[in-house]
Amino acid sequence: MVDLKTKIGNLVMKNPIMTASGTFGYGTEYADFMDISQIGGIIVKGTTLNHREGNPYPRMAETPSGMLNCVGLQNKGVDYFVEHIYPTIKDIDTNMIVNVSGACIEDYVATAAKINALKEIPAIELNISCPNVKQGGMAFGTTCEGAHAVVEAVRKVYDKTLIVKLSPNVTDIAAIARSVEEAGADAVSLINTLMGMAIDAEKQVPLLSTITGGLSGPCVKPVALRMVWQVSKAVSIPIIGLGGIMNATDAIEFFLAGASAIQIGTANFIDPTTALKVADGIKNYLERHGCSSVSEIVGALKVG
Repeated sequence: MVDLKTKIGNLVMKNPIMTASGTFGYGTEYADFMDISQIGGIIVKGTTLNHREGNPYPRMAETPSGMLNCVGLQNKGVDYFVEHIYPTIKDIDTNMIVNVSGACIEDYVATAAKINALKEIPAIELNISCPNVKQGGMAFGTTCEGAHAVVEAVRKVYDKTLIVKLSPNVTDIAAIARSVEEAGADAVSLINTLMGMAIDAEKQVPLLSTITGGLSGPCVKPVALRMVWQVSKAVSIPIIGLGGIMNATDAIEFFLAGASAIQIGTANFIDPTTALKVADGIKNYLERHGCSSVSEIVGALKVG
């Protein structure tokens, strides 16, 4: 018998499949397509301290084997989430996880503290790819010092499972991962989107209002796999892998590279039921290879 149960920190999941923030709304939007309680965890869209309108349109563009977005963390703020969204998702029988973003450390801390008080939210995912407005716009997650500082501050007010989402737009992601582990992270998720851009050659204009945006989809998978592999050699906390996972084979590659769980992102826009199909495919793979749990293939890549 194959057991897909997975543990990340104190977070116990019925399977190692999560849906990535920004690609699955608040989960309820997908309830007409599937039984969302069968997903191991749902990471809801990015939540900030205050209301954000996001960036002007156009803010999405299709690219070869992927897509660009510059949505800009559009949301109504954490107080609206607590009062209006939380009551509609708190009884869903899976792990509802909030992605927390901010423009300064104080924003992260205040938002995390409010989420910490919500009984049925067992974890947060800290998005440290946000620009630190007090430091000239450089993302928290692009320096060890910035990443450590925001995680350390949030850890003081947040006592549940703390996942930190790492930016791939760095020279040494393993060093960043070590810094957030030292600061108190229970797990890391990687990768966030890669910076990219697209141009309309005929009109001679960028396709996104912000010119550049975040690249996701199958095209980023090789980069994501490489970074998961590197981070797995650098930290002892669990890794959640994401980046271009479209099917079970993709997911298994991430497990072999060192991830203990994975997130489905862009694939949700193509097939809303991808997460459940991936779970079934993983189970089939484990049965064929004589494994009883996912943990048996985590980091099992044969090299050298």
